[in-house]
Amino acid sequence: MNLTRIKKDLIDLEKLNQDSKTNCSASLVNGDIKHWQGIIIGPDGTPYEGGVFRLNIRFPSNYPFEPPQITFKTKIYHPNINSKGHICLDILKDQWSPSLTMSSGNKLIQRQLLLLSISSILNDPNLDNPLMTEIARMYKLNREKYVEIARNWTQKYATGGGE
Repeated sequence: MNLTRIKKDLIDLEKLNQDSKTNCSASLVNGDIKHWQGIIIGPDGTPYEGGVFRLNIRFPSNYPFEPPQITFKTKIYHPNINSKGHICLDILKDQWSPSLTMSSGNKLIQRQLLLLSISSILNDPNLDNPLMTEIARMYKLNREKYVEIARNWTQKYATGGGE
């Protein structure tokens, strides 16, 4: 495991945490550099608005050559996130590259922001590759019902009601 790389990612994320324009942050869990907790604030104009979604982030022994394992701790109703919190996002799987990081910092714009990428699927689900096909089907065929259920789950699980 490349601890120097993780430390650099952490420094960059601290800058991201201080940026009031982002809806994402992360911190160490119990001082463990290999275990982070991420937070995504539900984007405005989505059924997740007002929700605080917690993520579990663990770095594998061969990071950065393999992606961090990121799962939602907070329950969420979404076509790309299952009931165990697993996320269907190509850059966490087959499109991962060691040049992708937890944060980009200001110098390397080409680096992906993983937390912002995860946040972006809350705005724009990938319906071509859903993890939850029934939820994707509802999104396509009955958007009002999808929004109602997702909003109810956000209220129940992501606003202090439980996880």
